[in-house]
Amino acid sequence: MIYPGNASCQGCPISLAMRCLDEIENPVVAMPAGCSTVIAGLHPHSAMKLAVVHVPFASTPAVACGLSEGYKKLGIKANVIAWMGDGALDIGFSAFSASAMRNDDIIAIVVDNEAYMNTGNQASLSTPLGAKTTTSPMGKRIARRNVGLITLAHHANYVATATVGYIQDLRAKFRKAGKLEGFRFIHVHAPCPPGWKFPSEKTIEVARKAVMSGAWVLYEYEKGILEFSAVGKKFLEKKNRIPIAEYVRTQSRFALSDEEIARLEREIDEEIEILLRFKKPRDSNS
Repeated sequence: MIYPGNASCQGCPISLAMRCLDEIENPVVAMPAGCSTVIAGLHPHSAMKLAVVHVPFASTPAVACGLSEGYKKLGIKANVIAWMGDGALDIGFSAFSASAMRNDDIIAIVVDNEAYMNTGNQASLSTPLGAKTTTSPMGKRIARRNVGLITLAHHANYVATATVGYIQDLRAKFRKAGKLEGFRFIHVHAPCPPGWKFPSEKTIEVARKAVMSGAWVLYEYEKGILEFSAVGKKFLEKKNRIPIAEYVRTQSRFALSDEEIARLEREIDEEIEILLRFKKPRDSNS
């Protein structure tokens, strides 16, 4: 789905995720400005092996919806993908929310590198506590937004979290989303070597430690049922997790006191507890 020799940085997680689009039948991508557009390039010299429509930041889900409806009118089977970074999600969140509530027949994929990386690493709503960016040079002092939980509240047909650290799990979720209809959302954790300040050969290691520490929980939600993914399930139990400090130390972007490390641990515990509570009623058929 992407040619070699493209403009991605060494160790870029976005280009890794792009390669997995071959799991989706007849993909057409609506893509706003960001690292992804730099990687993709412009016609007739695009690095992508599929149709890409470059769109304004705030309109990605809306354009994807229009494309999906247009293909249906023409009798063409296509999986239209709203492919965004976390920055584009910030800017276009009202369109994202409305699309989810309408149950538009699109796949929304957010490759989340936890900042506005293409414009020089400014903080986004996905930037975690303590992470240094150009707009939070001393470390961000508020917690990140959990988009997966927000999308669950929209009663979307399919919601999944994934990571480039476990490519087979990511591929399986892309493949499943491509076979479903209605609004589907996949939130892909995408550690960025230059933005997070770690060696480019460590992308997969950093991504896996996010899961192992509980900082990124892998799950799928479909038809009212939430299931935790097999590759990360054991890390739901605190005794099986690595300390969050071990994950944080893989990156030079953090400036955290012991108190803030403890706060991060509490936030992880709280998010996992919310997901466990969300799952329990469905297990008991109540």
